[in-house]
Amino acid sequence: MDAEQFREFGKAAVDYIADYYETIRDRPVLSNVEPGYLGDLLPKDPPQSGESWRDVLEDVDRIIMPGITHWHSPHFHAYYPTAQSFPSVVGELMSAGFGVVGLSWIASPAMTELEVVMMNWLGRMLGLPEQFLNCSEGPGGGVIQGSASESTYIGLLAAKDKKVRELMETNPSLTEAEIKGKLVAYSSDQSNSSVEKAGLLGSMKMRLLPTNSEGQLVGAALQKALDEDKRAGLIPCYVVANIGTTPTCAFDNLEELGPVCNKENIWLHIDAAYAGSAFICPEYRHLMKGAEMADSFNFNPHKWLMVNFDCSAMWVRDAQYLVEAFNVERIYLKDQHKGLAPEYRHWQIALGRRFRALKLWFVLRIYGVEGLQKHIRGQIALAEYLSDLVKSDNRFELCTCSMGLVTFRLKGEDSLTEKLLEDISKKKELFLVAGHMNHKLVVRYAICSRLTEKRDVDFSWRQITETAEQIIPTPKKSLTKSDKQIHPVLNINCINPNLEKSK
Repeated sequence: MDAEQFREFGKAAVDYIADYYETIRDRPVLSNVEPGYLGDLLPKDPPQSGESWRDVLEDVDRIIMPGITHWHSPHFHAYYPTAQSFPSVVGELMSAGFGVVGLSWIASPAMTELEVVMMNWLGRMLGLPEQFLNCSEGPGGGVIQGSASESTYIGLLAAKDKKVRELMETNPSLTEAEIKGKLVAYSSDQSNSSVEKAGLLGSMKMRLLPTNSEGQLVGAALQKALDEDKRAGLIPCYVVANIGTTPTCAFDNLEELGPVCNKENIWLHIDAAYAGSAFICPEYRHLMKGAEMADSFNFNPHKWLMVNFDCSAMWVRDAQYLVEAFNVERIYLKDQHKGLAPEYRHWQIALGRRFRALKLWFVLRIYGVEGLQKHIRGQIALAEYLSDLVKSDNRFELCTCSMGLVTFRLKGEDSLTEKLLEDISKKKELFLVAGHMNHKLVVRYAICSRLTEKRDVDFSWRQITETAEQIIPTPKKSLTKSDKQIHPVLNINCINPNLEKSK
């Protein structure tokens, strides 16, 4: 393919993507394909001769598109968002076009330099403590990882290396193997599965501690577990605090966990994968009070900040612990610039890295802080609107409403809520998943797509209530003017949240 054919193919691909987003609302969010469908549509062997790019693009529409789950559909409300925007797509395109690999500063100086600046921009946008920023006078700094899963794992490995070094210095009789066999990590029973997986990969026991009725891990529960393990001869090493848990978007108590970790000399990692984006809005920063006591902090711009996957921002209070854990030098990686710029290969698992900072730069410049704040606040307002709708129907129980996530259930046995989810999924017009809150099955409804509007939430609620009608029929009741109020952010009519109380 020459440059002229690339121009034609590229323009056609951009048109295809633009058309896709203009029609995405009209597509069923879930596909109708069955496992193995693609094997019957593709030849058993690759083509011997090259084919036309037009034929390839046609087959994307004919073969690939029917098997796509439309994550950016306004009717996708499962899991958490995966961010997307056109500036980010262009950033990915240019990153792929440049094709550089950032294994050292000299391998592509702009790649390292832009990442340093972008991590400072992001940190300031969130209001992170200065000690975490590359521009601070201390040893802290930020780096772009692939995912929060990687960041949790990297934090665990750094904490493990740090603890082993410290104990071998103070107790020369101990061997490395003896120490590693006794190390323990801790998080809450509301943590993402990736936290538990980090323990498996890092060969460290991971204790998932009970949370309170709000889904939060508190200092007393952590201290109790530490005391138990120390009495058993184990060595507490690593704690993962959740700022926005996966099931309900609950916030662990950093102001209690931080002092416990600092007193016990335990690495505290903050996983703010989803909710961290909201801290660009000053009114939500109180939720990370205590972050200055952490050793590492992570959130995913690729979840809620309009940056396409993958782009996970991680900061550490002292980068030297990463370098000590991951540094392996070779003569072909040395250059005369050592010490003048971060060598990010020492801050991650892989040697090579992609130019992720480019798409982040595009998004921050084209949307600006105000545009991103508007996006976050708008999606939180949509979640609050849905929570009001849930409270208006006596068949439903509103469980939580936090950031852009609402959890609710049909009153009664879990089997009713389970049936509701099954029947909704069969229609393939709305994608929701289940969760647990205080040992009860709940429906998780996340505002995911940047395209979601009030009309899409109304569509969802009609689908939910019409399906519920087949399970728990109830007489319809018309709302009066007194039952309504104007939503302060959306400027839309929503159910009065005090209605049920007044009744």
